[in-house]
Order: sequence, then structure tokens, then C-alpha cells
Amino acid sequence: MKKKLLCATALVLSLNAHAENDAAWMRYSAISPDGQQIAFSYKGDIYTVGVNGGRANQITTNPAHDTRPVWSLNGQQIAFASDRLGSMDIYIVDKEGGVPTRLTTHSGNETPLTFKDNDHILFQANILPAVDDMQFASAQFPQVYEVSTSGGRPIMFSSMPMEDISFSANGKTLLYHDKKGYEDAWRKHHTSSITRDIWMCTLNDERGYKKLSTFNGEDRNPVWASADTYYYLSEQNGTFNVFKANINGGNPTQITKHEKHPVRFLSRANNGTLCYGYDGGIYTLKEGGQPQKVNINVVTDKIDRDVIRQIKNNGATQIAVSPEGKEVAFILRGDVYVTSTEYKTTKQITNTPQQERNVDFAPNGRSLVYASERDGLWQLYQAKIANKDEKLFTYASNIQEEKLTNSQVTSFQPQYSPDGKEVAFLEDRSTIRVINLATKQVRTVMDGKYQYSYSDGDQWYQWSPDSRWILTNYIGTGGWNNLDVALVNASGNGEIHNLTQSGYNDSGAKWVLDGKAMIWESDRAGYRSHGSWGAHGDMYIMFFDLEAYERFLMTKEELALVEEVEKEKKDEKKDETDKKGKKDAKKADDKKKDDVKPLTFDLENCRDRIVRLTQHSSSLGDAVLSKKGDKLYYQASFEKGSDLWCQDLKENSTKLIMKDIGRGMMIPDKKGENFYLCTRGGIKQVTIKDGKSKPVAFDAIFDYQPAKEREYIFDHAWQQVKDKFYKEDIHGIDWEGYRDTYRRFLPSINNNYDFQDLLSEMLGELNGSHTGARYYPNGPTLSTANFGVFFDQSYTGKGLKIQEIMAKSPFANKKCDVTPGCIIEQIDGQTIEAGMDYFPLLEGKAGKNVLLAIYNPANGKRFNVNIKAISSGDQNNLLYKRWVDRNRKMVDELSGGRIAYVHVKGMDSPSFRTVYSELLSDKNRNREAVIVDTRHNGGGWLHDDLATLLSGKEYQRFVPQGQYIGSDPFNKWLKPSCVLVCEDNYSNAHGFPWVYKELGIGKLIGAPVPGTMTAVWWETQIDPSIVFGIPQVGCVDMRGQYAENNQLQPDIEVYNKPEDSLKGIDTQLATAVKEMLKAADAAKTFRKSLLSICYKF
Repeated sequence: MKKKLLCATALVLSLNAHAENDAAWMRYSAISPDGQQIAFSYKGDIYTVGVNGGRANQITTNPAHDTRPVWSLNGQQIAFASDRLGSMDIYIVDKEGGVPTRLTTHSGNETPLTFKDNDHILFQANILPAVDDMQFASAQFPQVYEVSTSGGRPIMFSSMPMEDISFSANGKTLLYHDKKGYEDAWRKHHTSSITRDIWMCTLNDERGYKKLSTFNGEDRNPVWASADTYYYLSEQNGTFNVFKANINGGNPTQITKHEKHPVRFLSRANNGTLCYGYDGGIYTLKEGGQPQKVNINVVTDKIDRDVIRQIKNNGATQIAVSPEGKEVAFILRGDVYVTSTEYKTTKQITNTPQQERNVDFAPNGRSLVYASERDGLWQLYQAKIANKDEKLFTYASNIQEEKLTNSQVTSFQPQYSPDGKEVAFLEDRSTIRVINLATKQVRTVMDGKYQYSYSDGDQWYQWSPDSRWILTNYIGTGGWNNLDVALVNASGNGEIHNLTQSGYNDSGAKWVLDGKAMIWESDRAGYRSHGSWGAHGDMYIMFFDLEAYERFLMTKEELALVEEVEKEKKDEKKDETDKKGKKDAKKADDKKKDDVKPLTFDLENCRDRIVRLTQHSSSLGDAVLSKKGDKLYYQASFEKGSDLWCQDLKENSTKLIMKDIGRGMMIPDKKGENFYLCTRGGIKQVTIKDGKSKPVAFDAIFDYQPAKEREYIFDHAWQQVKDKFYKEDIHGIDWEGYRDTYRRFLPSINNNYDFQDLLSEMLGELNGSHTGARYYPNGPTLSTANFGVFFDQSYTGKGLKIQEIMAKSPFANKKCDVTPGCIIEQIDGQTIEAGMDYFPLLEGKAGKNVLLAIYNPANGKRFNVNIKAISSGDQNNLLYKRWVDRNRKMVDELSGGRIAYVHVKGMDSPSFRTVYSELLSDKNRNREAVIVDTRHNGGGWLHDDLATLLSGKEYQRFVPQGQYIGSDPFNKWLKPSCVLVCEDNYSNAHGFPWVYKELGIGKLIGAPVPGTMTAVWWETQIDPSIVFGIPQVGCVDMRGQYAENNQLQPDIEVYNKPEDSLKGIDTQLATAVKEMLKAADAAKTFRKSLLSICYKF
């Protein structure tokens, strides 16, 4: 017995040892200054391990996410970031562990960079730039601050972003890599102007900046090697490796030669030992030697649970209503449920970590069909009530599931035919196919070439009442932006009728009036966005039957007379039936139920039988026409939220039924008495007659399986890219291989921060724009409020000294005596001591009145002011306006008022309206040229609108009695222009300058623009805090060249130097002014010459 026990013990120890060695995805490794220890982040905690490996020491054990460890210079403490209070703050802890001390308190996210000395830490945060900084005001450009290891008020170290800072041994010089703008941090293999570069900064009274790297790809993470050499990470030879270079120039030397996987997180000890992360592990290296993998045993309790059982009463995302209206099927976090419409009783139909969606009820109410992405591919499944005596899913004792499709192609969005014999579905997202439930034979109804699916679920189709036809969206050939509605023969004979034949957008057709007509949404009469896409829509009806059309057009009085005659005939028929006997009547009724009369269509003049149903165009949601066809119920947004409206088609009146009903498909019951709506995670039942609503409550038992759900999302993301990436060859990479490469790290991940990184690393292999993953945690409970002022960073006394008050800030909007130079001594009665961290005094006070005690040193007065504090978002808007105003003022001063200036904030309608208003205003239209600044524009869809606006050519003037009152075209700019661009132009902000240059409208001035003009779909996952992007619609020029990864070169290349920007100098803008003055002078000379020629004749 004793021998057996010892064997068993040995087995357990062996198993434990095996488990300890399985640790992978160790991130943010950092070697200690003495080269003896390595700190790293694993599963959301901080660990240290000896440089030669062994058992890791767990430094933090908090349930929060702890990451990015940084060693103090003496190696006795470790700073790190943690979201213990909602957002990432800086903490510090002893190298052996213990209770960490929180050092920063702002509600934004802070990231530790390095220790300046043993008593001060540098960290990155987006709080407020320096008052003189000319750099674009955006969260993309965080500042660097220093904070004492004992806490207190952070002090700005650099208004300009500096990442991965490394101080020289004497502390007088530092290395860093820059951040020029937006691109996913984990993107790889790209060469463009946005990639990071290595810089050196000398810390004199007036700092000097020198760019060290010259490679046009990624150079990152510098660390000093000696007084004049440094190591860094570069993709110069294809993938991130360690390189060494001299600060005085020369060819860099490649130190490591790792392949396929990137080297990350480079650090160096004082003894010269390098440490870095590679392929999920940690390595050390002595120059001249070979990389050594550090074998690490992580011994810790398993804190993440495999299954977390929950009861959810919110979170529904899509519904289907049973024929009798007694049950509602719904999707909740990827599982199918059915609940009673009267009680909270809820039945779980599926319980998988994968995702189910697109549920539909069979006409008999005994079956459900849905799509499920099991085994990495969307396929159709059907669930049936097994017991013939049971009628409702909610109370069924046995439910049987069968797989309906077994294809190798994505199949989803199933829909039962009204006779229950077949199921239509989408194959490969756009081909409409039908499966016969008896024979399992599948046929194609409409080829996918007539549709294009941008995002899953954006396609619409609906069976006809006789199960013989399908209404669907239709793009024909090249009509992606001009949708039509088509009538398709469901037999698969290829018969397709384009019903709408419109250059506008027509979609979402539904059968009404027993198949004699359809209703659909069209934007043909709605106001269109001034720029970009989008328009208000209306509901229309088209009749396939002339008699039904004429009946619809009858007045209320005419219809009443007709209905009276019909009632009399019906009564006569009933009397005859009574005479024949009930038995014969029953047979006739049964036959009527079984035999639905095939629909016939008069399509020749169907577009002449169109009626607009809504009186006011709006942002429409769904719509339902009453069975009688006399009332239209629809969702519309005129203000905030979506409301339910009723259009009485006989009274020609519009009535508001319910405020803020939400958006979602309105599904009527069989009798047309109620409709059901899924909105904001809940289900509503709305009585059509009186517009009253009540919730359809549910108690859904949900087995949350975090690890398996992450596995599913990973596989789903991989498959989505394979299916939808804009180039079928996926840039020629081994996408299959990368799935296996990154999937093996999933067991070492237990949180969404690491999972986001994993997805982004995999997606980063695509070398594509608009990709990577995003994780959106809940964030802080209380956000830090702001006042819209700059504080004097050099002031060291009590309180906060105001250096500048932003326009339209709380102080500017309120009549008070607060001016620059005033000192805020107290916030809500709390005195602000010298060096005190004042952010806690502003927690949760955005939008609230704050009492400030003010002291004005200029006159010695003290007084109180009540100010309504603002959010960080509001302050960022003020900063943006300030940046634009400064640029406009600079252009006015340099040009003497001759040149106009406009900035295009985004490629959207509001931005276009701003540009249009400013450009053609009385102030600007009489100026001689314009600078159109697109720098730091994140994209949208505005390229053609802007190009058209700026390409005006004057062809006539309006001159009554000799008075010039205007020109044609009156809605375009008619004079010279140029466009300012930079590395941070993204997406359509690459597209517009390209169009501008391609059409020869004017010159591009600034820095090269990365090739990112590709349309993206950002997809939210079943875990809604995770989102990832797929670049899926490439733009190809007339030479056959994709815009993606095709950098745009400006006509005049000019850069803003760091030292200039920090002093308020914008060299790019100044260059643009000079060029526009030249162009204005040339245009003036040309006009004089033209007039001179005219006078001669």
C-alpha cells in the first residue's frame, strides 16, 4: 500500500510539473538592472524569475489586470499598470511583492515607461498638451509625465509622445521611438510613413531632437548599448529582430536572426545582457552569443473558472415569434432560447461556446431553424419538439436537433417557407439557396453575383405567402450603392425581375395584402447628406394586382360601401353553407387551409402603381402594414432615439404612438394584433390597436465558458478574414499556418487584454490597414472632470495657476473675474496644497457644478466661482477648435488675409457641412486661394464630395445692371487650392488626397500618406467588449492598382520637426501659405492677361 501511495504521489508531482512548464504568452518582459531577474506579465499578474529560469515568483495576485512591469534603477521596486479601479493606473511594489501603492489617479489610462531616477517614474497619459504645442490635439498623441514614487501631482515631462524611453548612463540623453498617428500597434511587415522611428533627445535647457533610424518600416524599442551605440527592434529584414546601431549613423548590425515570429519587449541590464520576448516565451542574449530561452515554471492557483453559470434577463439580440404568438425564440450571447410571452419560463435550446444566430419558427410552431458556427463554419441546424403531445418549446421535455446542411461554404440566415416544406438560406453570404426538408435537396434561387454582403446580416429576403417567390435586395451589375428590390422565382429557374429599377437605394421589401403588394424603404424622396453617404427614407408600396391597387386608392367612404357589399355576399354564402351542412363546410375549410392559391403578378406597369406611404422622410427603422392595409406602423428618428409612429392611410394623418421605442425588426403575430420587438437587449410586445407595450420577460440560464468562448472568437476571426479579406490570396501569407501559430497560446490566456493582443498579433500578420482587435473594458466608475484651461506647469506654489482659458470653456462661457494668472486654491472646499494630486477632487464631477476658491495675484482679490465642469471628451473638442483657430490665425498673418484655411475633421457629412459653410462664406469666398487641411483625419467617405467642391471652374457671372452678384457654379470653390496631408491621414483621408492629385486639382503638401484607402467592417463579437476589423473592400484605380499599401507622395514633401511643433511652429502650414500666395499671384496675372486679350477684341 505504501509503495502504491508513493507512486501515486510521484505521478501527481509529475503532472503538476508538466502543468507548470506549459506557461506561454508571457508579455512585457523586462530584465532587472543587475541582470539577475526578469519581470513579466502572465495571465494578468506580474511575476519575476531568475535570469537562468526556474520557478517564477508571483508579485501580484489581484483579480484586476496587472501589466507592463518596469524596474527601478536600483532594482528594488517594480512599477506597473493596473485597472484595479477601472482604468489603468500606475502602481509600485517591492521586487519581492507585497501591497502595491497607487501613484496616479486620473480616470484615463496611464502606462509606465521607465524610471527617471529611483524616486521618479515616467509614464504616458492623455491629460493635456503644453500650451505652446502646435501638434494636433488628439488622444492619439499622449503626453509623458513624471510622478514621484511616493505619489503626488504628475509633472509634464514631454508634451510630445515618446514611447519606450531609454535614458543614457549620465541621464542627459534619452532614446525613444515616435508615434506619428494611428495604426494598430501590432501591425507587422508594412513600410510606410506611419511606421515608428528611433529618435534621440538631448535634455538641455532647450531640448534637441535627432532622428536616428532611416528604414521606412518599423523601428522600435531602443535601449542604450554604450555612450554612442544602441540596440533596437526592427523589421528591416522582414520580421522584428534585434539590431544595433550608432547614434552617429552608419549601417545597423542585425544581432538576432529569428524567423516568422516578431521579437518584442527589448530591455538591457547594466551588465550588457539583453532580454526580449519571442514566440510567447522569454529569451536572454549576450552580444556575440546565442539567444537562450528562459525556461520558466509558473506555479499558481487556477483562478479562472471553466464554467460560470448565470441567469440572464437581458441581452437578447434577435427574435422570432411563434405562429400563435405564444412563444418568442431569441438569441442571447450566441445561444438559442424560447420563452413564453405570458410568463418568464424560458427553455434553452442550444448550449455551445460557439455562436448561433438567425433563428426562425416553422409555420407549425414545432420546429426552429438557426445557423451555428460549429467546427469553424456556419451551417444550418433544426430543432424539433420530439413528443407529439407537446406543443410548446417552453415546456417540451425532449428537443431533438439535426444538421440540415453539410457544405464547405458558409451557410446562414435561414427562413422557413410559409408552407413549412423548405428552408431558404444564404450561402457564401449572398447566394440565395433553398433546401427541401423532405429530400434534403438544395437548389440555387439567385446567384451571389447579384448581391454583396458587407457585414453579416446586412442581406434581406422574404418568402411569398404561396412559398413560390422571394423578394430580395438586388445590386444587379455594379449597383452596390444603388440597391434595388427584385422578385425571384423560388423554383431556381433563374427568373429574376428588378421591381424598382431606381438609381436610389431601395431595400427591405416585405409582402403585404396576401402577396398582392409589397412595402419597402427608399431614399428617393428623402433629404440626402450634404456630403458622404446617407439619406432620409420613406416607406412605399408597390402593387402587383390592379384590383388591389384600385381598392387601396379608395377613400374611406368608398371603401366602406365596397365592404358592405362584400359582407352581404359573405353572409349569403354562409347561409348556403349552413344549408349544405357543417360536414361539407369543414371539408371545404380544410382544403382551403392546405391549398394556398398561387400568386399571379401584373408586372408590366408595376412601377406605375407605387404609392408613398410616409408623409415625412426620416431615419427609418422597421415598418408593418396592417392586414387591412389602412395603417402603417413604423419606427422613425426625428430627434434623439427612435419612436413608433402610425400613418392612417385613409385619414391621411400621422400619429405618434410611443416615444423611444428603440430600433429592431417589428414581427407581427398571426392575427396582426400585436408585434414583437427586440431592442436594447430586451423583448417588447406592442399592442397595435392602442400602442401599449409590455416586456416579454425571460430567465435564461447561460453557461458562460470564458476559455471556450475565446477559442470560438479566435476561430471565428480567422475564418472571417479568410472569407472576407479584400484580396483572395490574403497578401500571399500562410494564413493557415498563422492560425496554428497563435491558437496554441489560448490556454495561457485568461483575460481580454491578453486576448486582444493575441488577436491583434495574428491579424497584424496580414499587413493590412483597418484591422487588429479592440477590447473595451467597463472603465472607471467615476471619470475625472475638466475645466477647459491650461495650468502653468512651472508654477510650484499652492493651488493651480491658470495659464490660458480655452474659448467656449466653462470660464469663457460664464461672466466671472477669472483670467489667466489666477490661482485655483480650493475645489469644493478642499485646499490644493503644493504638489498635491488634485485629480481625486474632480472624480465624477463632469456636468456638475463645482465650487472653486480663486485668488488673483494681480489685484490680491479672493472670490468664489461656481463652474460646471466638463468631460474629457468635451475638453478634447475645445482643444480641436483651438488648434484649428490657431492655424487659421497663422494663415491670416502669413498671407495678409489673402488665403483661406479650412480643416476637414472627418470624412463625414458634419465635417463637409463645416468646410462648405466656411469655404463659401462671405469672409472666404473672396479670398484668392484656400488651404484645405486634412492632416490627422481618420477617414469616412467624402473623397468625391470634396474633390467636386474644390474643382469648380467659373463659366458665367450674374450681373444685373452692371452689379456683380455671383458666379456659376455657385456651390463650388473657383480659385486655387492645395491640400495639406501627413502620416496620420487614414482610410478615406488617404482616398481624398489621392483623388485630388489624380484629377490634377492642385498640389499636395506635407508628409507622405500611408496607403489605407480600403473599406473596413468592424465586427462586434458575442462578447460585445471585443471588436476586430476586416479590410474587405479594396479600391482599385484605373491602372489596376490597389490603394492599400500604396503610399501617396505629396507634391511638396515637408515635415514638422519636434522642436518646432513644441514652440508653436507649423512648417507644413507655412509652406502651404507660400505656395498658395504663388498660385494666387499666378492666377491674378493670368486674369489680367485674359482681360487684356478680351479688350483688344
